[in-house]
Amino acid sequence: MSMHHVDISMEAEIYGANNKLAEHNAEHFREHGVRAFDLLGAIGSGKTSLVEQIVPEFKKRGLVTAAIAGDVYGDDDFKRITGTGIQAYNANTGKECHLDAHLVHHALDHLNLDDVDICLIENVGNMVCPTDFKLGAEKRIVVISTTEGDDVVNKHPMMFRDCQIAVINKIDLAEAVGCSIERMEADIKRYNPEMIIIKTNLKKGEGVKEVADAVLS
Repeated sequence: MSMHHVDISMEAEIYGANNKLAEHNAEHFREHGVRAFDLLGAIGSGKTSLVEQIVPEFKKRGLVTAAIAGDVYGDDDFKRITGTGIQAYNANTGKECHLDAHLVHHALDHLNLDDVDICLIENVGNMVCPTDFKLGAEKRIVVISTTEGDDVVNKHPMMFRDCQIAVINKIDLAEAVGCSIERMEADIKRYNPEMIIIKTNLKKGEGVKEVADAVLS
């Protein structure tokens, strides 16, 4: 057997095992009456800002949130998330550029989900690796920002085919960085015509209510 075939069958085995555990995670959330959502996007796109802004929005609606913060190393995002007053778990991946179902499964042992309505899983800042690894979430939200350039969607088609909601953040900076939001939207629609697109300026909290509506719909 060629090395190429070995690689492919090993990959299939890894994804298969991961997705089985992801189903187990989904079951765990369901048993506790928790709706889980996976947040994906590059470093600096605004994932943690979105968590900081959406937690109070959920609270207004009488919903209690918990979170899992995925990072290769450190606890910067985790500290910002716990600053909102919610329970959270810091999941460091070591060298891996994505969370996997096993890490989420481990994190769930550290969270008390009994009084929680929503669990936000913030993935590692990366636009490639996380797409293949399902975690057990009900929906996946990808956050992109105008400062990444208006070709960011076109460079990562799999990410957009695999998520249900796209948040285009830092719309206030689009002009300054020469970014066409129209192009971003057109690219998203090309790869995923069903995708919900919401434009935000998370620094000012603009668009957060709309994101919450889309997530909970």
